[in-house]
Amino acid sequence: MEAVFKTQSSFLKLWGLLAAVLAVAVAVKGNSEGDALYALRRSLSDPGNVLQSWDPNLVNPCTWFHVTCNGDNQVTRVDLGNSKLSGHLVPELGKLDHLQYLELYKNNIQGTIPKELGNLKSLISLDLYNNNISGTIPTSLGKLKNLVFLRLNDNKLTGPIPRELTSVSSLKVVDVSNNDLCGTIPTSGPFEHIPLNNFEHNPRLEGPELLGLATYDTNCS
Repeated sequence: MEAVFKTQSSFLKLWGLLAAVLAVAVAVKGNSEGDALYALRRSLSDPGNVLQSWDPNLVNPCTWFHVTCNGDNQVTRVDLGNSKLSGHLVPELGKLDHLQYLELYKNNIQGTIPKELGNLKSLISLDLYNNNISGTIPTSLGKLKNLVFLRLNDNKLTGPIPRELTSVSSLKVVDVSNNDLCGTIPTSGPFEHIPLNNFEHNPRLEGPELLGLATYDTNCS
């Protein structure tokens, strides 16, 4: 009987240890996502105090306003559209492994799109339209194999439309109108079905590419 009690006691201790390890793992994951989002908060000017609840001392960011999590307390949505924010995006956003929706449209965000956003393998929607974002569209966005909506219109983006995006078969909506892009418009993969008006008002964009007849990035930088 004593041996049975010892076995049960050892089992309970082991179970308690596993539960503690799991709790620490969840807390660390939550903190890493919270740290990533808090890095974004620090880089933004927030006159409307929409980020006031983003407290880095909490175990995870799932209680923050404008943040949605799944049942495992993993961040899946960041909804900050039309929030009067200004400042810059941060590379730490690429650490949000389970993020599906990044909504930052209609703000005054400047600077470039971090290439680290290409690490967001679960991303479905990237909405950065109506900001003042400059620089090029990162080629790393071609790694987002679940991306459906890519809306970058009404910014100050330059350079070509990355051909890496033609391999993202899930893409249904691409809008890069009202920028300063150059080169030609892709016509393969998902771009076969994207309307041309989603590329308009880019004065240096030359129109649809003619496959096999010309390089798409002629005089484009």
